[in-house]
Amino acid sequence: MSGRAIAPPPVAHARTPSPPRDHAAARPETEAARGPREVDNRAAYLGFGLAHVLGHGAAALSEGPAPLLDLPGWLPSTLLVGGLVAGIALATIAAARAQHGAPAAEVLSGRLLGVAWIAAFTVLFLAITGLMSLVDEPRLQSVLWPAGSGLVVGLLYLAEGAVRRDVPHYCLGLWLALISTAALPLGAPGPYWVLAVGGGGAYVLAAALEHRRRGATA
Repeated sequence: MSGRAIAPPPVAHARTPSPPRDHAAARPETEAARGPREVDNRAAYLGFGLAHVLGHGAAALSEGPAPLLDLPGWLPSTLLVGGLVAGIALATIAAARAQHGAPAAEVLSGRLLGVAWIAAFTVLFLAITGLMSLVDEPRLQSVLWPAGSGLVVGLLYLAEGAVRRDVPHYCLGLWLALISTAALPLGAPGPYWVLAVGGGGAYVLAAALEHRRRGATA
């Protein structure tokens, strides 16, 4: 018998199976890294721009100590409200399209921003109505409404731009808030000219930049 030791056969080690990849957990990380979905604001910008140019422009031409045109008193406010309603509707449609298939957190942010529009204009209505009940100056209301609505829209754009990480939208909101409050001390028809030219021109410029940006990324 040989003195050589016989080596034992190698032991096969069982391979530990890797845990299954959780695709559902990985998806939110990918979507979070991608950031909020972009909203196509071009149509909404044009709607709000027309509201400023037509509504405030008509008021600028027909208000003041020496009006340039003799327009019915209801026409400027009708043009302004009609344009604002169209702009809000177009902005709502654009936001809803962007949120299609978005994660729950982004959808919730969009819904909260939508509620903020309703709440902000409700607060503006209550504030102006309450102020007019204390001050006997009917002409003050014609200045507070356009300036206040411009301020509210500007602040809402600031919030939307911050949530969506949309710098042009944020800058547009900052500009609208600034010119709306800066126009308050001006006598009629000064505020209307500021909002018609400064606000309407800013919307047209924003729509053009948005169109150019989307064309470059298409």
